[in-house]
Amino acid sequence: MILHEYKIFNAEVLFRDDCTADELIDVISGNRVYLPCLYVYNKIDQIPMEEVDRIARQPFSVVVSCNMELNLDYMLEKMWEYLSLIRVYTKKPGQPPDFDDCLILRRGCSVEHVCHTIHRTLAAVFKYAIVWGTSTKYSPQRVGISHIMNDEDVIQVIKK
Repeated sequence: MILHEYKIFNAEVLFRDDCTADELIDVISGNRVYLPCLYVYNKIDQIPMEEVDRIARQPFSVVVSCNMELNLDYMLEKMWEYLSLIRVYTKKPGQPPDFDDCLILRRGCSVEHVCHTIHRTLAAVFKYAIVWGTSTKYSPQRVGISHIMNDEDVIQVIKK
């Protein structure tokens, strides 16, 4: 009946997941986008431990207490994970890396994205980069503009 309401009469519909009627309508109409979320429950110091344990075991849930400062570091870690963000530190030639100031980028970004974040014309005059961190086989390693960066990598950009 749902397909008839949307004037779809001769169709084979294949479900590869357990879907509700609302989810089928959302797919047919194509105007809804489901985004991942993180449920943060505050004031866990005011409810019994059994209830806190039950809530904490639910998927995409974090329990915190801002008053007693419980679990705030874990919430921050989960937010970074769900947002797919990484930190990239910059280094000037002849100086140590600046670990106080970092570039916040999406996971899977390349050296080209880092160059555009620093300055919009830097990618045009890019020669190579030296990267320290987990994204390289050797530390430091000379990389090209298409190299994919990891969290907490340090980069030094060399211009032409």
